[in-house]
Formats: sequence, C-alpha cells, structure tokens
Amino acid sequence: MNPVFPANPGAPVAERRPTTSTHHSITLHDDYAWLRAANWQEAMREPDKLPDDIKAYLQAENTYYDAAMADTQALQETLIAEMRGRIKEDDSSVPMPDGPFAYAVRYREGAEHPTLIRTQRDGGAAHTLLDVNEAAEAHEYFHLGTTEMSPDHMVMAWAADVNGSEFYALKFRDVATGTDADYEIADTGAVAWADSETLFYVRVDPNHRPNKVFRHMRGSDPATDVLVYEETDQRYYVSLHRSRSGAFIIINTGMNDENEVLVIPTDAPDAAPSVIEPRRTGIEYSVEHQEDDFLILTNDDDAYDFKIMRAPVSAPGRANWVEVLPHRPGRMLVGMMAYKDWMIWIERENALPRICFVARDALIADAQTISFDEEAYALGSTPSPEYDTALFRFTYSSPTTPAQVFDYDLATGTRTLRKQVEIPSGHVPADYVTRRILATSHDGAEVPVTILYHKSTPLDGSAPCLLYGYGSYGMSMPAGFSVNRLSLVDRGFVYVIAHIRGGEEKGRKWYEDAKFDKKVNTFHDFIAVAEALIDRQYTHKGGIVIQGGSAGGLLVGAVLNMRPDLLAGAIADVPFVDVLNTILDDTLPLTPGEWSQWGNPIESADAFADIRAYSPYDNVTVQDYPAMLVTAGVSDPRVTYWEPAKWVAKLRVTKTDNNILMLRTNMTSGHFGKSGRFAALEDAARSYAFAIKAAGRL
Repeated sequence: MNPVFPANPGAPVAERRPTTSTHHSITLHDDYAWLRAANWQEAMREPDKLPDDIKAYLQAENTYYDAAMADTQALQETLIAEMRGRIKEDDSSVPMPDGPFAYAVRYREGAEHPTLIRTQRDGGAAHTLLDVNEAAEAHEYFHLGTTEMSPDHMVMAWAADVNGSEFYALKFRDVATGTDADYEIADTGAVAWADSETLFYVRVDPNHRPNKVFRHMRGSDPATDVLVYEETDQRYYVSLHRSRSGAFIIINTGMNDENEVLVIPTDAPDAAPSVIEPRRTGIEYSVEHQEDDFLILTNDDDAYDFKIMRAPVSAPGRANWVEVLPHRPGRMLVGMMAYKDWMIWIERENALPRICFVARDALIADAQTISFDEEAYALGSTPSPEYDTALFRFTYSSPTTPAQVFDYDLATGTRTLRKQVEIPSGHVPADYVTRRILATSHDGAEVPVTILYHKSTPLDGSAPCLLYGYGSYGMSMPAGFSVNRLSLVDRGFVYVIAHIRGGEEKGRKWYEDAKFDKKVNTFHDFIAVAEALIDRQYTHKGGIVIQGGSAGGLLVGAVLNMRPDLLAGAIADVPFVDVLNTILDDTLPLTPGEWSQWGNPIESADAFADIRAYSPYDNVTVQDYPAMLVTAGVSDPRVTYWEPAKWVAKLRVTKTDNNILMLRTNMTSGHFGKSGRFAALEDAARSYAFAIKAAGRL
C-alpha cells in the first residue's frame, strides 16, 4: 500500500560524527551529538550565534518541511481563518476589584497582544496601564511575564521575554505618567512587593535556574540589591509571592515533589526569611496566611492525596500542625486559598474537579461544594486579590461549552454569570457530543478518556482520530473547551484526551504509578486508550494521529517505537526524546530537578537501565513508522532544540517506510512557539493540516 503522506525526495541527511560515552560499564554510541552547539546557552539568547553547520542542517529541514507541506497551504489558511473567526477580536476580561480600582485586560480588533487597563472600582473611564502591542512592536517575539502592582497602586512592575529564551527583564512603570524607569533588572523570575518602595524578586542564573531572592528599593541601582536567600541545592527552584493578606512575602523553594517554605513579614522587609518547616525527603507543602494562622496544604504523614492543616503564625512548625481537612484517598486536593473569613480548595476525583469552601469558624462538616452537571468539564479559579471579601471567581468550560466566568458569593451561595465567551462565527453546543469512557490498561488500571465528536460523525470505525496525551509531572489534562479543536471535529475527526498515568487525574497514586521504573505505564495506558477507541469503533487501526508536546513528546516517541501499527501519524511538539543523554547531563538547566521523576542514571545503574529501555532516541527501531511532524525551538530552555533534531536524524536513516518525516525548527523562539493570539494559530493550523493529510482527509 502506498503511504497516504509519502516522503518527498531529497530529505536532509545529517552527517554522522560518532561519539561514545560509558556509564555503568555500558557504552553508548551517538552519531548526532554534534548537533548540540558548544555555545548553546549563547545561542538560546541570540539564535544567530548558532554554529553554521548546525544552522544549515536545521534550515535544510525547514526547507524540506515547506516543500512537503506546500499542498496544505490553502488548507492551513482556511484553518487559520476558521480559528480566527471563532475569536472575539475586540474582547475584554471581567474587571477584578482590588482596592480603589478594578483591573482588566482588553483586546483591540486585530491586535495580537492585550492592553492592561484599570478603572475606578465602581466603573468609569479606562486608564491604560500597558499596551503590550506597543511594547512588542520592535520584537519578532514578545511574551509578557509577571505584572505586579505596588500596594499603593502607583507603580507596576512588569517583565518581558523578547526571544523565547524565558529570560525576563523587569521594568517599573509609573502608572500616572505611563513611563518606565530608566533601568531594568535582567533575568528575573517571580516578583512581589513588600510595600510600595520595597520589592523582592527571584534571579535566574545562567543555567536558567531560579535560585536567588533579592530585595530591591525602587529607584536604586540593581547592583546594590540585597541577596536575601540563595538556594544551593541545584535540584530546587525558587519562587515567591505576596500573601493575599498582604502580611507576608512567601518564598517557596523546591522541586516537583519536595519543597520548603520561608516567610518574611512585609512590615519588616529587612528581616531574614524564617522557615515554616524544614525540607524533608518527599514532603510537599504550601502555605496561605489567615489571621493568626497559616493554612498548610501537605502530603505529610502519607497523605498522598493531601490534607489541610492549621498552625499558629507564632510557631508554624510541624509540631504545631492541627488537622483541618483530613486526607481521603482518591480525592486529590490540588489547590487551596485563604480569605479572611473563608477557606477554599479545589479537589479532583476520577478526573473531574470540584470547588469546595467553608467559613473560617465553621466545622469542616459544614463545607459546601459548587456542583456541575456535564460528563466532562474543566474549571479555572481566579480568586480575588483582596483578603477581606466573599467574592470567588471561577471559569467553567467543557469540550462542547465555551468558557463561562462566574462570580460566586461564598456568604450567600449566589452564582452570577459575568461573562460567556462569544464565538463570533457561531457555535451550537448541541451539535457536538462529549463522552467519558474508561480504557483498561495492561495491568488492569482504568484510564479515563474524554471524547469529543460532531453529532453527525459516524461511530462505525471509519472516523479518523486525534489522540492527545501528556502524562508526566502530575500535570492533569483538563477537559475544557478549545475553539481550535472544532476545525478538526467539524471535518469528521474524533478528538480524544487520554488521562493517562503520570498526571493526577485519579489522585497522587495515578502520578506515582508512572515514575522511575513505572514510567512505562504512561505509554501502555496511551496504547490501551488507542485500542479501546478502535474496539468501540470511534476510529480504526491506522486512523489515529497522536499528539503530545515536551514530556508529552516523550510519550509520542515511546508509543511510536512500541506500536507504530496503530497510527496514521504523529505530531511531536518540542519533544523530550533524548531522555537518557539529557538526564545524564547535570549541566543542563532542568536535569537535577528531573531525577525525582525519572531516577538518577549518573548514580544508579537501575535508573540508567530503566531510562535506556524507553528513551525514544535510544530505541529507534528498524521498522515502519507512520507519518511524523516534529517541532523544535532554538531558544527553548526546557527541551533543547538538539533533542528533536537528533531524533529525526536517527529516524531518517533507520526506519524502513516511505512515510513523511519532517522537522520544523522555529529559529527565533522557544518552547511555546510563536507569541500573540493570532500568530499562535499558525502553529495549530500546521498541526491540524498535517493530521488531516496523514489521515487521508486532505
């Protein structure tokens, strides 16, 4: 049978430059290690500094991609027009009250970026705080980072990344005049004001590790800023924020599944940070301030799905923790917020979230739940920045229901719809069907699956399918609304999200069952979902296009090696596929913190063997593979460009089929692709056009 999406002649073939390395008495051979530039950190900030031979190879792959996808150009333009037609161009957020003002984001028609505005609390003329379009005008890439208003609402600290490397420069804007101070602070992370003159910020080191906290006096030379805290454990990353009460700067330092919290009183910003509870192996906790107490969300004492504790501000250590909300296996507490008189938390069970709350002085048995009716849905929370309030804002959506923004009065139980996202080109929810099924994995685990399709799509096995997954770091995939997906679903695709192990959809154990030597459960779960879709005639063998990005790209790569026969195609966005080499290299920005997920193959022969057994790059096989689209970004600090580049180079000379294999590298941006709400549609249109062609629907 001829391929549906055959390879073009003249595909680039990367030069082989063999290298070897030995670990635990095992020698690894790598023909393409040269694609990692010696000056990769410099090139991340300035992509033009990439060595000529590497640049030439990546550009040759881009040229090949352009030729192979040329016949989809009209389709891509149609898809972009459809997606853009579903976006309300002159849109704005619901204003959020904060002190004397209400803050919002507004989009002008045709604008790529938002404008930040505020009005008086009760309404009136809007005052522009920052027009991001003007700030972005001189840059090919622009991403607005943190924006933090000073407590007196007179100065806005704001940060931007102008090349996709995620190195942000912090500026200070006088709100009254709209002008920025004549200095900036480079390479910043999180920011928090103690008072209207004193600001704390996190500094990112050259290896992109946020590991230092500085105190800055507004208007002073940043070179004189005081180092407040430095994290010496290279596995730990530092962040900070101001408590909703305004009483504390809260510093969090930790990795994915272990941390420590320190606090600084905002009325004594010169004070040294004090530790709530010293770090302990495998113990996580987060802190909210409420009057005389700290509320603490933690997994301590084997509360693997977390519980909530209370401790006095005067003595917040573990010895004084008192249980407020007990641990219940299978009910994952994913977030907690404290107002002056209310405690709110988000919990998730069987892949569905709930919002719960209770008055500060009430019994936990009196807690209430905000309920929802659809089979699958997603929630987002936007708690008030104010402390003494009963207003709680949340967003609800489902695969068929566009986002709805509600204000909920915790005191009265009144739910007020503040905004319904408009689809200018029209959307009829009744035309679409959402289903939630379970797929049985190789070891009997029941994997939740969210399915979206048009009501006219035949469920006789003939439909093509796009199957999406992630499955790492405890990140759960929400069953929310996407205007972009409708362009596939309207063309007869069944769109599926696999809630596989590695996420926390079914609690912490759902995540723990896909770490270290159990990582392969993630891949088996995904394969089980594909087989269930085929068995239940949502699609057919050879009709599935799989997609995942970053660690989801690892999923795609592993499944391609294991069961390519199930697939019509695969989209691997900035994929983490050179896992073994990356986790062996402790000089890379993210590696030390990754050992808690995958194991440390430098020290452990077992971890080395586990990772080697599934790492997609190390397991490329002499076999047929489906059509593939792989993406990369030169400025990407998360999954460095050479991982997908090496993988494609090896696949091209190993696989035995004549299906297309393409690598498209963004030479001017990083992990998250193009910036801007319309420019980003080009990335989605590219992926969907590939899926349509790979499934034989062009």
